[in-house]
Amino acid sequence: MFNLIVSGGLENGRSGSIIAGRVFEYTDDEIGDRFRRDGRLDIPALTTLPTIFMEEGVSDEIVGIGWLSRVELRGDSYHYFYAVDPDVPLMTNADIYALASELRIHDWEFSRNHWAIKDVDLFHVLYRQKAAQRPVPTVFQLSEKPIRPNLISMMMPFSEGFSRVYQTVKTALEAEGYECTRADDFWINPHIIQDIIELICTSSIVICDLSDKNPNVFYETGIAHTLGKEVILITQSMNDVPFDLRSLRCITYLNNQEGCNNLAGDIVGRLRTIA
Repeated sequence: MFNLIVSGGLENGRSGSIIAGRVFEYTDDEIGDRFRRDGRLDIPALTTLPTIFMEEGVSDEIVGIGWLSRVELRGDSYHYFYAVDPDVPLMTNADIYALASELRIHDWEFSRNHWAIKDVDLFHVLYRQKAAQRPVPTVFQLSEKPIRPNLISMMMPFSEGFSRVYQTVKTALEAEGYECTRADDFWINPHIIQDIIELICTSSIVICDLSDKNPNVFYETGIAHTLGKEVILITQSMNDVPFDLRSLRCITYLNNQEGCNNLAGDIVGRLRTIA
């Protein structure tokens, strides 16, 4: 849910005004009633909603996206004060107009000063728009499935020498309430790389074992970093860690039962720090 304020009274990107009679135009009655009690605006509730601040028009007018900080009724107008969110990229009215159907903004709202509330997740729409503008991989497809908060994936060589490592870590993580898996635990897609990509996309945390300088694991680590995943690096030898990753912390371990137990404890400790 978000506020939409279309006003010619925006001043210096910090304040503006809107005629009281135009507050909650183009707003569902149920929503309007929720934010206006006994004829008065529920200002504390309104200030919790993200807000689009814009002038009339559908071209290169600058749009502010941020938050209301104060609202005051002065005569027949509401004066409001706001701050623009610096983390949201600069947008124009043309950008908002292109998203009008998703934001449930009618065409004529771009030519009338008013204040509306839309029952739409503003940041979700903006994120999807930004994601749609990114280059799309051609050798695999990113999964559209949601991230599973308790899913941890392990990227490691598929050889018998790493079975003890995987099983020991998996047992320790499951005891902590996590689900731990790697791509050879299931078969969904015809090509294994697509199963690996889907696993990385849906995991909240990715553990990458750089031991033996396995090129597949290096590739998967790069994908996980690019997707912004929380990555835990592990290795049996720092000599196996490529130069580009040497600046990152890496857990070292010995591939015997005691070493695997210690590794599992170190990973659990790291997860508690992240949490």
